Formats: sequence, C-alpha cells, structure tokens
Amino acid sequence: MKTIRAIIVAAALAAALPGAASAQHRPDSLGADWRAQSDQARGGVQSGQLVPLSRVIDMIGRRVPGRVLDAGLEGSNYRVRWAAADGRRIDFIVDARTGQIISGG
Repeated sequence: MKTIRAIIVAAALAAALPGAASAQHRPDSLGADWRAQSDQARGGVQSGQLVPLSRVIDMIGRRVPGRVLDAGLEGSNYRVRWAAADGRRIDFIVDARTGQIISGG
C-alpha cells in the first residue's frame, strides 16, 4: 500500500511541476557536440599541444576575481564565461595552445 501511495504522490508532483515531464527532452545546454569537444581538449592536453583548461581558469581568476560559469574548447580557443566578483559577466577567449587571453577582461 505504501508503494502505491508513493507512486501516486510522485505522479502528482510530476504533473504539478511546470515542465517536469518534458525535462527529459530538453536540448543539452552545452551543445550537441560537447562530448567530442571535451575529448578533443583532453587529447590535446595529453599530447602537450593544448594548455590545460584548469591553468587557464586559474590565470583568469588571478586577473579578475570571481568564478567560472562554463568553459569549453571552440576551434583552437577556449571560451570561458566568467562571473566577476563585482557582478559583471565576462566572456574570455583564450588561445588553447599558448594560454594567451585574446579577448575579455
């Protein structure tokens, strides 16, 4: 009886929450090819061709206090979305091979 009650409650909650039923069908917020980009970045770092993203994030953090919102490899550059401590949102473009900031901040 408790199992049936739990199923009914769960179904009622799912129906009451807006968008809960469609949450499984939302597109990936990171983009459809995020896994391939992640694999490419990992391979580049392991082969010594790319600077580790963690090093880039540390460098940005020393320059502009705040936190990373998201980051990823786009072509031959890293894109780092940053929430500065003063409330600004900054998009950094960083050369993934050299670690040099191309734009942002």
